[in-house]
Amino acid sequence: MSAPPRFDRGHTDDLMSFLAASPSPYHAVANAAERLEKAGFRQVAETDTWDGTAGGKFVLRGGAIVAWYVPEGAGTHTPFRIVGAHTDSPHLHVKPLPDMGAEGWRQIAIEIYGGTLLNTWLDRDLGIAGRLTLRDGSYRLVNIDRALLRVPQLAVHLDRSVNTDGLKLDRQRHMQPIWGLGDVNEGDLIRFLEEEEGLAEGEVAGWDLMAHSIERPSYLGRDRELLAGPRMDNLLSVHAGVAALAAVSAADDASLPYIPVLAAFDHEENGSQSDTGADGPLLGTVLERSVFARGGSYEDRARAFAGTICLSSDTGHAVHPNYTERHDPTHQPRANGGPILKVNVNMRYATDGSGQAVFAAACEKADVPWQNFVSNNSMPCGTTIGPITSARHGIQTVDIGVAILSMHSARELCGADDPHMLANAMKAFLES
Repeated sequence: MSAPPRFDRGHTDDLMSFLAASPSPYHAVANAAERLEKAGFRQVAETDTWDGTAGGKFVLRGGAIVAWYVPEGAGTHTPFRIVGAHTDSPHLHVKPLPDMGAEGWRQIAIEIYGGTLLNTWLDRDLGIAGRLTLRDGSYRLVNIDRALLRVPQLAVHLDRSVNTDGLKLDRQRHMQPIWGLGDVNEGDLIRFLEEEEGLAEGEVAGWDLMAHSIERPSYLGRDRELLAGPRMDNLLSVHAGVAALAAVSAADDASLPYIPVLAAFDHEENGSQSDTGADGPLLGTVLERSVFARGGSYEDRARAFAGTICLSSDTGHAVHPNYTERHDPTHQPRANGGPILKVNVNMRYATDGSGQAVFAAACEKADVPWQNFVSNNSMPCGTTIGPITSARHGIQTVDIGVAILSMHSARELCGADDPHMLANAMKAFLES
């Protein structure tokens, strides 16, 4: 009989609900905002004048959210403690002219978003979700969370070498999903979505839509010690950051030496260069306005940024039992081994020795173990928002995360205890 889990599975249960309810970045930030509002935060508009009152506030912009909590007595140059993450995941994105087909099959035209594992989208029941822009300029979130689309794989009888030579997929020809039979009519998909949402025909003027797997997150393994689900890269970190910020704000501690912040950006998977990405001005603008709203000067802003630290949280690679040679032989993170510290001397990650000390202290305070991640020298190293945040804003940044398998798959895998350990470490970082 195995030992019971050390960490709270209630957090992981809530993560599963968050993943299922967040099939797009727009849904993810809406769900994050709802959780923060329940914790006493209030939304502020970027077009309004901000006040410097204490308490929790957040800004929403597209698929990004920045939230912060100002404790009573915070000075004009009080530094920030930031947890950074991203809301987007690799997926199949609906094109501007979505209706297509061939040989009596009706299909949806898609574009590949990010570096997804294409084969993981084959023969999988898919829904459609995202954001509709209406003619009056308002937005409507849409989530068709039922079996609507499917990308069918070619039968083995018609590709006899697939199991010996490997599957070869053309991103344009082989990844367009089917969604019915009959003639192709321009505008069918959008008319269908208007009907589903109770909108008048022609009311939708624009759309940002993507396919998602409708299979629910689930525990896996004999002892349910693993978690399988979609979009854990990187909604796992977004969820942990929301939980940590809400917990810190609930303490209402006027002696907090920092202003805790959550910054969850869109478009990390394709370079972060957008008005909602980490390479845009959103985070810096929010932090500056917070300083100025409290009566601070540019000098106060500079002092606050100089003392600020960011934990950039994104998933990393757990050692794969079938491909151990692809990992560094002395750095092999394990599932349920605790959050990982991500290091790359070529600055694909922003961590240095000082950052390691900060992260180690947070994990020690939270009483959670942690692990090191370094790429095999023979393998290219991925990157994330950490170096971008550090370089753009001139703030110390530490890259961390949770070790997973099947990164960028339509369905990823992690240890079921790791999400709560990550959230605990984030909380300790934000409050100390």
